[in-house]
Amino acid sequence: MTTTRSRSAANVPDGGRTQVSERQARQVAEAAREKEWRKPSFGKELFLGRFLLDLINPPPPQPAAEHTAAADEFIARLGEFVTSKVDAAQIERDALIPDDVLVGLADLGAFGMKIDKKYGGLGLSHLDYCRALMLVGTVSPAVGALLSAHQSIGVPQPLKLFGTEEQKQAFLPRLAAGEVSAFLLTEPDVGSDPARMSTTATLTPEGDYLLNGLKLWATNGTLATLLVVMAQVPPSEGHRGGITAFVVEGDSPGITVERRNAFMGLRGLENSVTRFHDVRVPAANVIGREGQGLKIALTTLNTGRLSLPAMCVGSAKWCLGVAREWAAERVQWGLPVARHEAVAKKIAFIAGSAFGIEAVVDVSSRLADDKRNDIRIEAALAKLYASELGWQVIDTMIQVRGGRGYETAQSLARRGEAPIPAEQLLRDMRINRIFEGSTEIMHLLIAREAVDQHLKVAGDILDPKTAMPDKAKGAARAAGFYASWFPKLTVGAGQRPGSFDEFGPLAGHMRYVERGARKLARSTFYSMGRYQAKLEQKGHHLGRLVDIGAELYAIAATVVYATTLGTDEARELADLFANQARRRADRLFHELWANDDAAQYRTAQKLLEGRYTFFEEDVLDPAAEAGALGRAAAGESAAPA
Repeated sequence: MTTTRSRSAANVPDGGRTQVSERQARQVAEAAREKEWRKPSFGKELFLGRFLLDLINPPPPQPAAEHTAAADEFIARLGEFVTSKVDAAQIERDALIPDDVLVGLADLGAFGMKIDKKYGGLGLSHLDYCRALMLVGTVSPAVGALLSAHQSIGVPQPLKLFGTEEQKQAFLPRLAAGEVSAFLLTEPDVGSDPARMSTTATLTPEGDYLLNGLKLWATNGTLATLLVVMAQVPPSEGHRGGITAFVVEGDSPGITVERRNAFMGLRGLENSVTRFHDVRVPAANVIGREGQGLKIALTTLNTGRLSLPAMCVGSAKWCLGVAREWAAERVQWGLPVARHEAVAKKIAFIAGSAFGIEAVVDVSSRLADDKRNDIRIEAALAKLYASELGWQVIDTMIQVRGGRGYETAQSLARRGEAPIPAEQLLRDMRINRIFEGSTEIMHLLIAREAVDQHLKVAGDILDPKTAMPDKAKGAARAAGFYASWFPKLTVGAGQRPGSFDEFGPLAGHMRYVERGARKLARSTFYSMGRYQAKLEQKGHHLGRLVDIGAELYAIAATVVYATTLGTDEARELADLFANQARRRADRLFHELWANDDAAQYRTAQKLLEGRYTFFEEDVLDPAAEAGALGRAAAGESAAPA
């Protein structure tokens, strides 16, 4: 028979896409990084083998009592509203968040949770903001995503960090009052590789900019009246150019919302394909400076990423309640299924994981509120860890529920059973491993930060393009650093039986983290020696190093969180989680050096070359005609008016 899957990577046309080399792409990403560490970072030190516990314990205190009381009162009103006024089943059925829900949220001030009070917002702390999102997300993940996209990555946060006072006065009161914002970075051919961005902002003789391009997957894009748009400004005399951030009025002439995208979950999500054709934007609407756009985006995400883990906490705790109640009532073989060891272990996994994720969010949020720490690694670890572990929690809950976990809530209701939307949660929360940086991208991002100190002292040695005289200088510099640093990785408090006794029965877990941090640092050093400049291409190996760091951070955060709560129940859950996390970390340490990564990579490249297409000949290729990527033409919109 004739195969329909004969295409390979080598013969797919590029469709006129922007072409950049791997080195160019990395240079763009590197230029957007915050180069300096002006504040202490628990995560950075952890990857260097230094367990600086005093940075997270005791956790930074909450805001003043009157601020906390106001936040509690708002969250109580928000809870009453989403419980009584938000019909999650209707949102799922209609694939739409009703207007009265949007109006009600605006009346509560929910669109201004993170906006300072001087601009009409509530001025909530990160911790209270995460508590609010956790609450909303357990009722409707789509509503939670609406509020998160608006405030965590939409117009309010970049203006808060980089906007002028005039911009804040002009836009923030509108957003606090209920106008919706969106963040537009992604394009049909641009995800986490902004060097390929094709949307342009061309300077006009009048000093304004003309925006042209197409943006994909803009959450809130169909509702937003204010947009943050990332576009390439061509360099010109007196203008550095580069990727730049703009505040754009959503009703500007030349903007066309061409599509509302539909997904496997989050059916109420208002997500758009938006086209810009000669859209005039005033120079006063540039956020920060020309060429600073990608740095603004990354800095915004340093704290913005905490919103997604908050909703993972809510989902995990929801799963725990569902699994616990079902396993206690469902009887098989003469016993409630929770009495069977196989199911009991799954429930324990859900309970431990939910507690651990909440601890990571709590500690990370307090660090963000304290503002005395650089939390770029902690926030990224929280996003990575919560999305991955949270997904396993949901999948495990479905398994505990069995067939009823796979059945829709509507179908359950028709049969007279409790309409628990377990399968909907599975669909809704799957995106978390992709949103705001996929797991694979997060591994690379965190790994880059984790090895930053090594690159500063040994980067010239590792770079094959470095001239020999510079390599010699780099070797001398590296020798001085490693002669002092490496010996400190051999012994530490984690080897002393009485250390960390202030944590009582959880002290052993803190000793494990201290030992694990030193072992992680040694492993990173060995990795650099083994792979040298090729280490940046060892994505799976780097991912394991990052995942080990995530487990260690989560264990430490969980012990601190349980100690802060101060109850026996909290300590028991912390012990449960820490034992689970330690087993995962031990496995990852083993797999650093015992794996088949190289063989799997070779096989994948042969697949792309078409070597194994014979294996696909008896199935159809749904992308045979169009290709795996669509072809989006630039220019004026052809969508119906």
